[in-house]
Amino acid sequence: MLDFAIFWDWLAFAVRWLHVITGIAWIGSSFYFVALDLGLRQRPGLPEGAFGEEWQVHGGGFYHIQKYLVAPAEMPEHLTWFKWESYATWMSGFAMLAIVYYAGANLFLIDPAVLDVSVPVAILISLACLAGGWIVYDLLCRWLIGKADTGLMILLYVILVFMAWGLTHLFTGRAAFLHLGAITATIMSANVFMVIIPNQKIVVADLIAGRKPDPKYGKIAKQRSLHNNYLTLPVLFLMLSNHYPLAFGTEFNWVIASLVFLMGVLIRHYFNTRHARKGNPTWTWLVTGILFIVIIWLSTVPKVLTGELKTAASAAAQVYVASAHFPAVRDTVLGRCSMCHAAEPVYEGIYHAPKGVVLDSEAAIAEHAREIYLQAGRSHAMPPANVTHITDAERALIVAWFEETGQ
Repeated sequence: MLDFAIFWDWLAFAVRWLHVITGIAWIGSSFYFVALDLGLRQRPGLPEGAFGEEWQVHGGGFYHIQKYLVAPAEMPEHLTWFKWESYATWMSGFAMLAIVYYAGANLFLIDPAVLDVSVPVAILISLACLAGGWIVYDLLCRWLIGKADTGLMILLYVILVFMAWGLTHLFTGRAAFLHLGAITATIMSANVFMVIIPNQKIVVADLIAGRKPDPKYGKIAKQRSLHNNYLTLPVLFLMLSNHYPLAFGTEFNWVIASLVFLMGVLIRHYFNTRHARKGNPTWTWLVTGILFIVIIWLSTVPKVLTGELKTAASAAAQVYVASAHFPAVRDTVLGRCSMCHAAEPVYEGIYHAPKGVVLDSEAAIAEHAREIYLQAGRSHAMPPANVTHITDAERALIVAWFEETGQ
């Protein structure tokens, strides 16, 4: 059990690192090409079919880039595809979802006070949300393509708000935020896999066959690419939010998530406008700042966190309570950890339990046995800087307590 717990934690770390690496690659290329597209300039003498061009300087050299809105007259000898960044980001993200939220469903996914379901049912609901989000989005885009782009964006936002509210009635607050981000990321990656790349392959096949490509495929792909561009920043916020219970663990968490999407759109609008050389809309930063202040206010009204901070001893946790080491471990945790990890922390500067973890009762300590073992037993991550002076003997006791249970 010792080897498995440590291996599982390192596996989660490795997959998280992979997810960050691939995410940087995908977001970087996406932002670059949107900026490039917006910065294209038209001039007399461009090759036939060329929409615009851009000169750039980087790495000690100059780049001359031309874009063909539909396709060049004939297929170039070498063509670079940008797709694996997206696929690898989604696959590593789903692996993280499985490792953390599916394997740890009783702790991170299911809140009996919200929806009391079994682990398999909770996982099925999660998978249905991922698939359902894409299906609804794709149907709406196909229905309204070229008809009402602004109306489509507004409708999609209304649906996102509903999803934010609905997810908080299915999962823990932390899992609700993560799933809202995962659903959005699934839409983005599916845009690449199901629409953008297939459309580009159709154009390439037409070129090879000597046919004139239909411009509709490029139009559809550009719409989906634009959506991806505006959805990126909210997804990043939602993925990072699991470290901040003031975002996911408060009464108005679904409103906070809804406002985050507006903030992300405003920030991208600023950069997109600058890249297109259409002005300097600094007002977007002011509005974003106001929305962020509103979010801060929402996170503290009321100042008592909701069911996210409530814990109850499960059947598995009773094994830890029954251990002969538990009374000493309980006293150690209450003495070294509960000044911060409590419903009402007393440590100066701490107003809410870090990451929503409350350790001020026997049931709560038993429920978080694995985290205590890894954070304060096998490593010295907790307490931070050992501010409460936990001893080596106390850490050894935590290790012995966890390992003897065989959980």
